[in-house]
Amino acid sequence: MASEKSDRAVYSIGAVARMLDVPASTLRAWEERYSVVTPSRSGGAQRLYSRTQVEQLRFVKAQMDSGASAADAHRLLAQDLAASRIPAAPRERPLEARPLILIVDRDAYAADLAEYFLRTEGYEVAIALDAVQARLHFQERSPAVVVIDLLISGGAGFRLCAEFAAKGTASVLAVAAIDSADEAIDLGASAFLHKPLEPLALVSSVRDLLGTSALTRQSRRSPVTR
Repeated sequence: MASEKSDRAVYSIGAVARMLDVPASTLRAWEERYSVVTPSRSGGAQRLYSRTQVEQLRFVKAQMDSGASAADAHRLLAQDLAASRIPAAPRERPLEARPLILIVDRDAYAADLAEYFLRTEGYEVAIALDAVQARLHFQERSPAVVVIDLLISGGAGFRLCAEFAAKGTASVLAVAAIDSADEAIDLGASAFLHKPLEPLALVSSVRDLLGTSALTRQSRRSPVTR
C-alpha cells in the first residue's frame, strides 16, 4: 500500500490559478478574507496547496458560477468541512490529446513504471536518466510536463527544476524520496509528489497540470464571478 505522503501532491499558487482559471490575486484574497482554504507555506513563503484544497476551491468557484457570493460560497464550504462532507474528487475522463511527458529519473525501473502508467492513459512519454539527456529532450521535443527526480545526477534535479520552470514552456512536477516540496516550489515547480510514486497520484497530477482533468475542465465551463 502506498504511503500517505506518496499520494499527497502539492501545487503552487500559479498552478492552482491555471487549473481553476482564477487569478492568483483572487486566491490570495479569498484566503486572507475567509480563512477557509489555507495553504501551507514553503520555506520561502510560497503557498503550497494540496489536491484536496484545489477541490475545495473548485467547489467555491462552482458555487459562485451558480450565483453565490464569495462569502456565501466559503460559508457553504466551511459548513461541509465542519460536517466532514469534503467535496469528492471528480471522476476523470479519457484524454483526447497526446501531450508529451518527459520523465527525468535516475532509477530506470521507476522511470519505466511511470512511463507504463502514463502511456496507458494515452500520453506520449520520453525518458531521461541524467541531466544531459534531460536537457537534450527538453530542447528537441518540447514536452508539456516534465516529471523531475530532484536527486538525479547527484542533485542536479534541483538545477533542472529551476531551469525548466524559468523557460515557462512546460509545467514541472518535481518528485523526490525526501521531503523537498518547499524547495521545489520555491525553485518554480508547479507541483511536488513524494516517491515512490503512486500511479493514480502521478496521473492525476499530470492531468491537473495539463488542464485535462475533470477537476480543471469543470472549473472552466463558465467565468468566475469576482
